[in-house]
Amino acid sequence: MKILVATEKPFAAVAVEGIKEEAQAAGHEVVLLERYTDKQQLLDAVADADAMIVRSDKITPDVLDAAKNMKIIVRAGAGYDSIDTAHAKEKNIVVENTPGQNSNAVAELVFGLLVYAMRNFYNGKPGRELKTKKLGILAFGNVGRNVARVAMGFGMQVYAYDEYCPKDVIESAGVHAVASRDSLFKSCDIVTLHIPANAETKQSIGYDVVNQMGKGAVLINTARKEVIDEPGLLKLMSERDDLKYITDIMPDADAEFRKFEGRYFSTPKKIGAQTAEANINAGIAAVKQINAYFKDGDTRFQVNK
Repeated sequence: MKILVATEKPFAAVAVEGIKEEAQAAGHEVVLLERYTDKQQLLDAVADADAMIVRSDKITPDVLDAAKNMKIIVRAGAGYDSIDTAHAKEKNIVVENTPGQNSNAVAELVFGLLVYAMRNFYNGKPGRELKTKKLGILAFGNVGRNVARVAMGFGMQVYAYDEYCPKDVIESAGVHAVASRDSLFKSCDIVTLHIPANAETKQSIGYDVVNQMGKGAVLINTARKEVIDEPGLLKLMSERDDLKYITDIMPDADAEFRKFEGRYFSTPKKIGAQTAEANINAGIAAVKQINAYFKDGDTRFQVNK
C-alpha cells in the first residue's frame, strides 16, 4: 500500500524517519509531499495513494474526489475540522485522528500563556500567583485532564464541565465537577477552553458567558478560533478593564483586540502541538493506526462512522 504524508508544515525529520520505519516494516511504501505551495500538487499526489497522513492540511471534497484509491486518512493530532469527514464517508474513506498525542504539549502551553498573563506580560508591575486560584476547564478530554494535572502542581483549585464526561470520571481525577457551563464561568477566576469547533460550540463563548466571571478574570483559548464570538468578547473587553484574553489562535479581529494593551495576547500562529515530542508522537501514532487498519481492519479511532 502507498501511504502519502502530505504536510504543508512538515513533521520533524526524526518523525518522518519513524513513520517510514513503521510503514516499511509492515510492507507499505511512504511518499512525502512536504511544504507544497499549490493545491494541484496535493491533487496530483493523492491520485494513487491508498492512505494519507496529514497535519492541519485542508482535505476538501475535490481532494477526496481525486484520491481514487484512498481508504484511510489520519490526521496527526486531535482536531479534524480541516477534513471534510462527511464527504469522506460518502466515498467510504475512513478518517481518524490521534487523540492524546499532543495533549501534554497543549497543556504546558496553557500554563506558559497563563503565567505570562498573570504576571502582566512581564512588564515589571506586580502580578498575581496561580496558587489557590480557581481554574475552570471546559471539556475534560485528553488535554483537559493534562491541564488539571499541571494545575494541581501549582496548587490551584480545579473545576471542570464536560457534557459528555461522567461526573465520577472528573471527580476521580481530583477535580470538582460542576453542573453546567455557566456554573463553571461563575465559579472560576480563570477558564481554559478545550472544546471542539462544531455546530454546538461555534461562537458559543461570548459576551454573556464570559461576563459571568468575577473581577480579574482570565480566558484562555488553545482550542479553536471558531468557538469565540469575537464581536461579543470585544464588546465585553471594552466594558471591563479587568478582563484578559490569551490565545494561541489569532482572532480574525486581532487588530481590534490589540487595542486592549496589557489585557490581550495571541501567538502569531497556533502552536499548541508544536513541540518535538508531540510532533513525533502524533506522526508515529498515525502510521501505526494505518498499519492496524490494513492488517486487521482496526477503526477504533475513526471519527466519521
